[in-house]
Amino acid sequence: MTLRIQNVSIDCLDPARLAAFWAEALGWRITSNEPHEVVLEPRPHQRKRASPRPPLSVGTEDRVTKNRLHFDLRPSDQYAEVQRLLGLGATEVDVGQSPECTWVVLGDPEGNEFCVLRPFTDEEMASFA
Repeated sequence: MTLRIQNVSIDCLDPARLAAFWAEALGWRITSNEPHEVVLEPRPHQRKRASPRPPLSVGTEDRVTKNRLHFDLRPSDQYAEVQRLLGLGATEVDVGQSPECTWVVLGDPEGNEFCVLRPFTDEEMASFA
């Protein structure tokens, strides 16, 4: 099969603001910055391990219910990444997760939820080799 996801489009009220947050959060770069759409892409050294690239497009409504799509991010140090993302403007979100959850739910500057997962174990990393 030759099918793969190229982009995941995100509607938002302020694409430039949200793109700035996600570019900093992921270490990516903004490659197109138009009034109606801002595109993020991995930096050249990240391309082998990063895809898809999300364009952020102007939407007209506030988000009022649970996201139908969200990012699960896998860091090497969960606590450090959560603190860094909070410093960039993310907020902690309670979606009813239990205290035993191994992930942290955050919201981006427009309130869209995303999860910061626990790091991979050495055994899990070996399975990707």
